[in-house]
Amino acid sequence: MSIFNPSILHRMRKTITCMVVDDDEVDRLTILSFLNEFPYLEVTGSFETPMEALTAAQKSAPDVLFLDIDMPGTNGLTLREQLPYIPACIFITSYPEYAVEGFEMAALDFLVKPFSHDRFYKAMERLREYMTIRQKAELLNHTLGSETLFIKDGVNQVKLQLHEIIYLEALNNYTSIVTKGRKYAVLSTLGNLIKEKSFQSFVRIHRSYAVQKHFIDKISHGEVLVNNILLPVGRKYKEALNGLRPQ
Repeated sequence: MSIFNPSILHRMRKTITCMVVDDDEVDRLTILSFLNEFPYLEVTGSFETPMEALTAAQKSAPDVLFLDIDMPGTNGLTLREQLPYIPACIFITSYPEYAVEGFEMAALDFLVKPFSHDRFYKAMERLREYMTIRQKAELLNHTLGSETLFIKDGVNQVKLQLHEIIYLEALNNYTSIVTKGRKYAVLSTLGNLIKEKSFQSFVRIHRSYAVQKHFIDKISHGEVLVNNILLPVGRKYKEALNGLRPQ
């Protein structure tokens, strides 16, 4: 089965430029081969060392970095620190113990070698969604009282009732607002958004998710069912669900 979905290309507004950095030639060529299956991705550089990539990115920054972490000299984490203005970064490494540090660097995804085509496809779907959100740039303008907020959707203002929002999903500096009908996006981190008074009815269940309490249908080990959608529960957020189990 092909990993390329032609409808993705139709939904993209522009090419996503990317650079690959990996000191292992076989791994680097494997990543390039996978990327070649997505016509909306344009590889603008492939590098063996972080220093080569740093010089190239400073001259012409890509939209996304595909970075190995454990490399001689400067590692991938340090390179990401030196290029914070590049919108997205996907770490690809043989060492899963780097995952926490990777996500602390606002990684969009973290792939552990060897990874499957399906796993890579999911990462590209997440990348596509994130870049589409950036391109659309829907902004949270303001809230009215505690029940209503307005979203800027292009030139239009969309009025949302807070009680209709099922959950919130973090995408780096953006947050997806998910209703039964569609997703919206606001230029705000999830952490900042749920601090707003209007979002007091939401509970954080994961570093990437917050759910509206009245939509919780079932709480099980490591998962929450909201409106027939299963969402993961992070270990550090389990206590927040105490007392919320549906009767």
